Amino acid sequence: MARQTKRKTKHRGNAAGMIESRGVTHARSGGRSQSAGGKGAKTDPRLRPPTWRSAFIRALFAAGIFAVVMLVVLKGQPAGVLITTVLLLGVYTPFGYYFDGWMFRRRMAQINGQATAKRKR
Repeated sequence: MARQTKRKTKHRGNAAGMIESRGVTHARSGGRSQSAGGKGAKTDPRLRPPTWRSAFIRALFAAGIFAVVMLVVLKGQPAGVLITTVLLLGVYTPFGYYFDGWMFRRRMAQINGQATAKRKR
Protein backbone atom coordinates (compact mmCIF):
# COMPACT_ATOMS: atom_id res chain seq x y z
CA MET A 1 0.00 0.00 0.00
CA ALA A 2 1.36 3.44 -0.88
CA ARG A 3 2.01 6.20 1.64
CA GLN A 4 -0.68 8.78 1.96
CA THR A 5 1.61 11.58 3.30
CA LYS A 6 4.90 12.67 1.84
CA ARG A 7 7.90 11.46 3.85
CA LYS A 8 10.02 14.23 5.42
CA THR A 9 13.56 14.13 4.09
CA LYS A 10 16.66 14.52 6.22
CA HIS A 11 18.22 17.16 3.96
CA ARG A 12 16.84 19.97 1.90
CA GLY A 13 18.44 22.15 -0.69
CA ASN A 14 18.33 25.93 -0.68
CA ALA A 15 18.28 28.39 -3.56
CA ALA A 16 22.08 28.37 -3.86
CA GLY A 17 22.13 24.61 -4.24
CA MET A 18 23.64 24.00 -0.79
CA ILE A 19 22.34 21.11 1.24
CA GLU A 20 21.24 22.01 4.76
CA SER A 21 20.53 19.49 7.46
CA ARG A 22 17.53 19.94 9.73
CA GLY A 23 19.60 20.17 12.88
CA VAL A 24 18.91 18.51 16.19
CA THR A 25 15.24 17.59 16.52
CA HIS A 26 15.51 15.73 19.80
CA ALA A 27 16.59 16.60 23.34
CA ARG A 28 20.24 16.03 24.19
CA SER A 29 20.92 13.05 26.35
CA GLY A 30 22.89 13.30 29.57
CA GLY A 31 20.57 15.69 31.35
CA ARG A 32 23.07 18.58 31.26
CA SER A 33 22.94 21.40 28.77
CA GLN A 34 26.10 22.95 27.37
CA SER A 35 25.50 26.33 28.95
CA ALA A 36 24.88 24.83 32.39
CA GLY A 37 28.34 23.33 32.73
CA GLY A 38 29.22 21.33 29.66
CA LYS A 39 32.67 21.12 28.13
CA GLY A 40 32.52 24.63 26.66
CA ALA A 41 31.52 26.37 29.90
CA LYS A 42 34.20 28.52 31.53
CA THR A 43 34.29 29.92 35.00
CA ASP A 44 34.79 33.59 35.70
CA PRO A 45 38.54 34.12 36.32
CA ARG A 46 37.71 36.53 39.14
CA LEU A 47 36.10 33.66 41.05
CA ARG A 48 39.25 31.53 41.13
CA PRO A 49 41.51 31.75 44.18
CA PRO A 50 44.84 33.57 43.62
CA THR A 51 48.05 31.66 42.92
CA TRP A 52 51.70 32.57 43.37
CA ARG A 53 52.28 31.71 39.72
CA SER A 54 49.75 34.26 38.45
CA ALA A 55 51.16 36.90 40.84
CA PHE A 56 54.71 36.17 39.60
CA ILE A 57 53.70 36.43 35.94
CA ARG A 58 51.98 39.77 36.56
CA ALA A 59 55.00 41.04 38.52
CA LEU A 60 57.34 39.86 35.75
CA PHE A 61 55.30 41.80 33.21
CA ALA A 62 55.32 44.98 35.34
CA ALA A 63 59.04 44.72 36.12
CA GLY A 64 59.77 44.13 32.42
CA ILE A 65 57.92 47.29 31.45
CA PHE A 66 59.80 49.16 34.17
CA ALA A 67 63.14 47.88 32.85
CA VAL A 68 62.35 48.89 29.27
CA VAL A 69 61.28 52.39 30.34
CA MET A 70 64.40 52.83 32.46
CA LEU A 71 66.72 51.64 29.68
CA VAL A 72 65.13 53.36 26.68
CA VAL A 73 63.44 56.49 27.95
CA LEU A 74 65.58 57.40 30.94
CA LYS A 75 68.82 55.91 29.54
CA GLY A 76 69.75 54.14 32.77
CA GLN A 77 72.82 52.00 33.31
CA PRO A 78 72.04 48.33 32.54
CA ALA A 79 73.53 46.98 35.79
CA GLY A 80 71.51 49.36 37.94
CA VAL A 81 68.34 48.71 35.97
CA LEU A 82 68.81 44.94 36.35
CA ILE A 83 69.28 45.18 40.13
CA THR A 84 66.26 47.47 40.48
CA THR A 85 64.13 45.21 38.28
CA VAL A 86 64.97 42.13 40.39
CA LEU A 87 64.14 44.06 43.57
CA LEU A 88 60.83 45.21 42.10
CA LEU A 89 60.04 41.65 41.07
CA GLY A 90 60.62 40.58 44.67
CA VAL A 91 58.28 43.30 45.95
CA TYR A 92 55.56 43.08 43.28
CA THR A 93 55.08 39.31 43.56
CA PRO A 94 53.94 39.05 47.22
CA PHE A 95 52.12 42.39 47.00
CA GLY A 96 50.16 41.12 43.97
CA TYR A 97 49.40 37.77 45.61
CA TYR A 98 48.06 39.29 48.82
CA PHE A 99 46.11 41.95 46.92
CA ASP A 100 44.52 39.22 44.75
CA GLY A 101 43.67 37.27 47.90
CA TRP A 102 42.02 40.33 49.44
CA MET A 103 39.98 40.94 46.27
CA PHE A 104 39.02 37.25 46.07
CA ARG A 105 37.78 37.20 49.68
CA ARG A 106 35.85 40.42 49.04
CA ARG A 107 34.13 38.96 45.96
CA MET A 108 33.28 35.74 47.77
CA ALA A 109 31.76 37.70 50.67
CA GLN A 110 29.75 39.77 48.20
CA ILE A 111 28.48 36.66 46.40
CA ASN A 112 27.62 34.94 49.67
CA GLY A 113 25.85 38.09 50.87
CA GLN A 114 23.75 38.20 47.73
CA ALA A 115 22.90 34.52 48.06
CA THR A 116 21.75 34.92 51.67
CA ALA A 117 19.77 38.06 50.79
CA LYS A 118 17.92 36.13 48.08
CA ARG A 119 17.11 33.32 50.52
CA LYS A 120 15.70 35.72 53.11
CA ARG A 121 13.13 37.14 50.66
